[in-house]
Amino acid sequence: MLKIKKLKISGFKSFPYPKEIDISDGITGVIGPNGCGKSNIFEAIRWVMGETSSKSLRSSSMDEVIFSGTQKLPAKNFAEVSIEIENRDKENEKLLVTRSIQRGVGSFFKINNKDVRAKDVTMLFSDSGSGPRSSSIISQGNIDQIIN
Repeated sequence: MLKIKKLKISGFKSFPYPKEIDISDGITGVIGPNGCGKSNIFEAIRWVMGETSSKSLRSSSMDEVIFSGTQKLPAKNFAEVSIEIENRDKENEKLLVTRSIQRGVGSFFKINNKDVRAKDVTMLFSDSGSGPRSSSIISQGNIDQIIN
């Protein structure tokens, strides 16, 4: 079983500066006012796990996941999301999965700092029964599906 331990976000959607989020055991919820970036955290997780649909990330193209700037901050040309994973089936095995994107160039994946194909990341998560569309990640507007 894979367990996400840490999330690092930089330049992704509403996160112009690097942020690191520790994820403890148990149920993790993200709480905050409208517009603070809660949904962007979950989209970052789905994105680094290999999500290929920009529409499911509330964007019209993958380049739109890169921070687009504000009146006070310039747009970025690069975004990166990493998740640190603990493999509980193998004692003390830790994995670092990273996805980066450069505006106009495309996405790149790494596992433990080694370049890999998107398919390798997809297979890693699908073999564990998880992935960007897993029922363990509940996106905005999908709670009613679980209740029903």
